[in-house]
Amino acid sequence: MGRPRTFDEAEVVEAAADLFARRAYDGVSVDDLVAHLGVHRNSLYKVFGSKRGLYLAALRWHLEHRLRPLLARVRAAPDPAEALRDLATSPDRGADLDLLLLAMAERAPVDPEAAREVAGALRDLDAAVAPGPHATAGAGGAARDPAYAPTATALGLRLCLRAAAGSGGAPFHPLPPT
Repeated sequence: MGRPRTFDEAEVVEAAADLFARRAYDGVSVDDLVAHLGVHRNSLYKVFGSKRGLYLAALRWHLEHRLRPLLARVRAAPDPAEALRDLATSPDRGADLDLLLLAMAERAPVDPEAAREVAGALRDLDAAVAPGPHATAGAGGAARDPAYAPTATALGLRLCLRAAAGSGGAPFHPLPPT
């Protein structure tokens, strides 16, 4: 008979989501997870099956507990597109978009399950900015719905901020003060 689990699965998933949001999937080794989460390697594999299993659990947790509440605030704002842009450039709340951003760039192209999660989150972002039916992609996969522009702009701004922070350079200000 195995030993009883000595960790809270929800806490481990949340901590893993934070780590993956800072360093991305390929930037986090199983040794990093063990050290950061304080969980034995065998326990991680027993509960999540693999690093990928933990990543997917962390991505789902992140989308449900970090992204969805932000979307509710964006949806309720007088100007949802501006609220999304402000969120993406916020030093306090902008990091809540980071795991989605990294999942889009790194995992969605190679992992169909991650791609489905990312696609759903992007649909939710688009719906928060411009509620209503969205047009399907046009020729070449380009979005025809103008709601995609604020979503793409906000995520692009967030990416620029992450790049500037990683360079150690002066803070990047993507938009002039209004």
